[in-house]
Amino acid sequence: MRPRSGRPAGLLLAPGAGSDRTHHTLVALEAAVTPLPVVRMDFPYRKEGRRAPDRAPKLVASVVAEAQAFEARYAVAPGRLVLGGRSMGGRMCSLAVAEGLTALGLVLISYPLHPPGKPEKLRVDHLPALDLPCLFVTGTRDPFGTPDELTAATAGIPGPVTHRWIEGGRHELKGADDEICDVVSAWLGDLGRSSSRRPR
Repeated sequence: MRPRSGRPAGLLLAPGAGSDRTHHTLVALEAAVTPLPVVRMDFPYRKEGRRAPDRAPKLVASVVAEAQAFEARYAVAPGRLVLGGRSMGGRMCSLAVAEGLTALGLVLISYPLHPPGKPEKLRVDHLPALDLPCLFVTGTRDPFGTPDELTAATAGIPGPVTHRWIEGGRHELKGADDEICDVVSAWLGDLGRSSSRRPR
């Protein structure tokens, strides 16, 4: 679904499969984009004390529910949220948008393009449905997808795509929170300026 125009009114962040809403990168991002409202969500399996993620439909449904609750809590118009997060969390947000959840943009940190060592198992079927601005922040040594692989895979996204590479970073992007926060903050600022110029 095509996003509405306007400045970002909030940021919903989802964690990777092995972490939760307290992940240091998500916490750092919340502080960096203040005063923009931020919600750091947990997936159902984490709330229930389980380690193994649920299947994608349940995870996507939880993203939709969290986005709707965010909009209601902060009186945000539909389509004014930016969604995203780390690894699996970002991917679930992108799936939710591909399936019809309206958003202003996607922030995808360490997007898991394929399982490590299995480049043939690409997670790309939904990417052509992403008709909105997308920011990918990825380490140049991420085993879940090389820069060349990710650049090629995202070429089919109809919305504007921005890639930012963390030199030498692996999937965890250890020690890169400051750089990630700078990149995301600048992109959100640019998104607000560019979207405000779109015809309504």
